[in-house]
Amino acid sequence: MAVPNTFRAAVVPSPGKQHIIVDRSLPPLQSGEVAIKVTSTSINPIDWKMRDHEVFITDYPAVLGSDAAGEIAAIGPDVSNFSIGERVFFQGIIGNYDASTFQQYAKIDAALVAKTPDNISDDQASGIMLASLAVLTAYYDKTGHGLPAPWDKGGDKIGNGAAIVIIGGSSSMGQYAIQLARLSGFSKIITNSSPAHKDYLQKLGATIVLDREATADGFAAAIGGNVPLDFILDTISAKSTRELSVGIVKAVKSTKAAVTKIVVVLPEVLDFEKFDAEGESKVTFPRIIGLGSTPSLRYLSEPFAKHLGGDDGYIARGLFEPNRPVIVPGGLASVEAALAKNKKGVSGEKVVIRPFE
Repeated sequence: MAVPNTFRAAVVPSPGKQHIIVDRSLPPLQSGEVAIKVTSTSINPIDWKMRDHEVFITDYPAVLGSDAAGEIAAIGPDVSNFSIGERVFFQGIIGNYDASTFQQYAKIDAALVAKTPDNISDDQASGIMLASLAVLTAYYDKTGHGLPAPWDKGGDKIGNGAAIVIIGGSSSMGQYAIQLARLSGFSKIITNSSPAHKDYLQKLGATIVLDREATADGFAAAIGGNVPLDFILDTISAKSTRELSVGIVKAVKSTKAAVTKIVVVLPEVLDFEKFDAEGESKVTFPRIIGLGSTPSLRYLSEPFAKHLGGDDGYIARGLFEPNRPVIVPGGLASVEAALAKNKKGVSGEKVVIRPFE
């Protein structure tokens, strides 16, 4: 297998425009890089936000897409742990068009690439990295909650005897948050969703699944008075979920639970001064995004790729399950339809396209 001189890519040609299909090429591989034939790429909200609001776009035409799976097509110098044709999945690099995924080939640092085990498809694998790396940052990085990772000494038991609340359990990030909380050993994993997803979220590891309209008092009752609430992860980061999270903090103050941190996903801007001024205990609101290629996060993203993928990783051992994909047919020509489907809102599923269709 080799990377052709030109291949097809979906690009945003200029500000405010929709995607068109063009021919593109990749520059030569640098030391430590691999080229990947992109067989499946998933859709995330950041994709249509970049198109609509021109964030992270350096120039035009712009290649978007940041979550994919495929096969190793070429290997650069100093790469010894991959072989041609090997199945892999990875998080693209937002703003780096050669490492973006709405195209048939991409290139990226091999250290950021995970090996796809035989028990999942490329469609499933394509929706793993972006959302799970956001959770990874929220749980284990100092910009989030700063817990030891499950593969670190004692990290698989760090949640023993404690509870965690995950707002938005059926979202892509919520599903991975439940599973990583389980891998971190939390005694109580409490989330909310529509009733249709309750059984599935419990299968992933949720201890208690409340209705999506559950109140702060309902969450407090689920936590109970004997297990401390370690922290809250808000995967939705809307005004309503912020208010719910703060309400949960207030509701558990009268119990033995004592939460001091609510981790949220960018770009929601949070103002906690009013809550603090009302005489409540000080609670911090770390805001995270989770870009695995960022130098400051590679100490997490690189070992995560190794522990997650491969024949003996979390996925192969049945300890981590991908989001359930829903395919939008038509390949790269269907990017706009796939973006529209994601923007309209999906629950419990991951929108995926196949660039070679």
